[in-house]
Amino acid sequence: MKLLDILKFSEEYLKKYSFSKPRLESEKIISHVLNLERITLYAYFDMELNLEQKDKIKNYLKAMARNRLTFDELPKEEINLVEEKDCSSENRELLQKSIEYLNKNDVKDSKLDAEYIFAHVLKVKRTMLFMNLRKEIALKEKEEIKDLLYKRAKEKKPLQYLLGEWEFYGLPFKVDERVLIPRADTEILVEQCKFILNEIDNPKVLDIGTGSGAISVTLAKEIPSAMVLGADISTDALEVAVENRKINDVESNLKFIKSDIFSNIKDNDYDMIISNPPYIPKDEYEELMPEVKQHEPQGALTDNGDGYYFYKKISEESSKYLKDKGYLAFEVGYNQAHEVSQFMKKAGFEIIAIVNDYSGIERVVIGRKSGEEDVNKVS
Repeated sequence: MKLLDILKFSEEYLKKYSFSKPRLESEKIISHVLNLERITLYAYFDMELNLEQKDKIKNYLKAMARNRLTFDELPKEEINLVEEKDCSSENRELLQKSIEYLNKNDVKDSKLDAEYIFAHVLKVKRTMLFMNLRKEIALKEKEEIKDLLYKRAKEKKPLQYLLGEWEFYGLPFKVDERVLIPRADTEILVEQCKFILNEIDNPKVLDIGTGSGAISVTLAKEIPSAMVLGADISTDALEVAVENRKINDVESNLKFIKSDIFSNIKDNDYDMIISNPPYIPKDEYEELMPEVKQHEPQGALTDNGDGYYFYKKISEESSKYLKDKGYLAFEVGYNQAHEVSQFMKKAGFEIIAIVNDYSGIERVVIGRKSGEEDVNKVS
């Protein structure tokens, strides 16, 4: 139950026992249990309470009803509540030292990463971390935090792999070293494709190089009428994608297939083909930061050439698998949009959009397949 639901439940409970100000009494109980100022409660209306917090609230409600006493009148011993030691200062100091440790080891977002690690171990949302630092951190939890900090600082293991999950387009995804970590830039590709697919009845979509399934899963979730097929040459990546399909409950309209680009694709009536292929040139790959080069799968990052191999091949072959007027959409690397557009034009696609990412870099290229009428116009 979320905080707002518990507030409503508590108020109704106290109303049954004729408390004159049930809402106020409910707010006092919950703000006490959560160690929040009563006036700030509603800023956290969407917060999920843990079992221990809910049990404490129930104990207060029962004791108040049984004794017909307000929260302020209620003796703590009546409900056998032992006030816990407030470990906020100690835990905040531990967190600060963790941030400094990561910073000294050249971890770019040291504060953010430390907070995520603490929240992960303590099993709370990062946004709720500082509300959950009163309780003593157990020795086992401290050891786990220490281990994760070491892997992040010394082994340069990406935070996402340490946590074992990451959010993409508001959805949860399992990630490990079998797949590329989903990036915010790819959300731009998904968003642009959504605009188009929402205008098509029961669209049929092919995602080439699906990896973790971030694109496929998100489109299947956002557009339930779509039938989506995610293809990848990596068996390991497909295993992760299948898990993410289940996590996000899109098994009815999303399938996966092992395929080297189009090698195992049979249908030729797709409304859209999407790809975020390996596009980092080999020479640039050698200069990547250790978090990426040492841990993310090389085959998902570079084509071991100039970065254009997959764009050229997919552009040349896509027409055979698309309906007339079907769409081809790519995520592209820095300064690649023009060259990729040329491949697409040469293959018979009209470029309908080139979209910038949050840094102003041209990140998405979308083309539309020329139909027979367009060919006739040209000839």
